[in-house]
Amino acid sequence: MPKTKSKHKTKTHKGLRKRVKITARGKAMRKKSFGGHLMSGKSGKRCRRLRRTVALVGKVAENVKRALGE
Repeated sequence: MPKTKSKHKTKTHKGLRKRVKITARGKAMRKKSFGGHLMSGKSGKRCRRLRRTVALVGKVAENVKRALGE
């Protein structure tokens, strides 16, 4: 990530910090959506899949890392 010539420090996006974790190798991991409530209508297989975390890829991952100051 290229450093910009700015007078100000980059601030961490506090809302994003609570939702995304950066791994030791630098991947951005997020929780899957639709797994918070109303689980009785979903199949067990689907519920188990929704418990997993998934890595962000591409430009989205770059933007997330920039917003978190990584």
